[in-house]
Amino acid sequence: MSDAIRIIKKYPNRRLYDTEVSRYITLEEVRQLVMENVKFRVLDKNTHDDITRSILLQVIAEQEEGGNPIFTTELLIRVIRFYGDPMQASITRYLELSMQLFVQKQHQFAEQLKQMLGQAQSPVQLLKDLAEQNVPIWRSVRREFLKNLSRAKSTLRTRRRGASESSSGAAGAGDN
Repeated sequence: MSDAIRIIKKYPNRRLYDTEVSRYITLEEVRQLVMENVKFRVLDKNTHDDITRSILLQVIAEQEEGGNPIFTTELLIRVIRFYGDPMQASITRYLELSMQLFVQKQHQFAEQLKQMLGQAQSPVQLLKDLAEQNVPIWRSVRREFLKNLSRAKSTLRTRRRGASESSSGAAGAGDN
């Protein structure tokens, strides 16, 4: 597999053109590129802006419309509420770390399961051992999240204090 990044161009007619295979592709084919770990970028044909995130969100939306969604309505509502919130950057980092940890543990579990098939260790004991290994990692992620939460609350209090002082100063100025 090449380290080169595959370029896909999005035309004004909303079609995606894969420059490597010289043909139009669908969102399903974009999903297949993701599944195959192909590095790619989607560029707007006119502006040359990188719109990869937008296309990936479309792929997710298409998958969510299927019969087995990952995101519940409640989870989507909670995520939407974080936009513009002082915690937005923290939740982004928290979700990235959580997903990275999940993928690592999934891989480790698969490897241990392969090894276990040749050993006498019970599956219940294996799961217990894995859970015990994860506790320090989750505590670390939680600590970082709470540290960022504390910073965000402090920043928010400072902003509110500054806003209330400026509004009381403006009210006092009219009294003279």
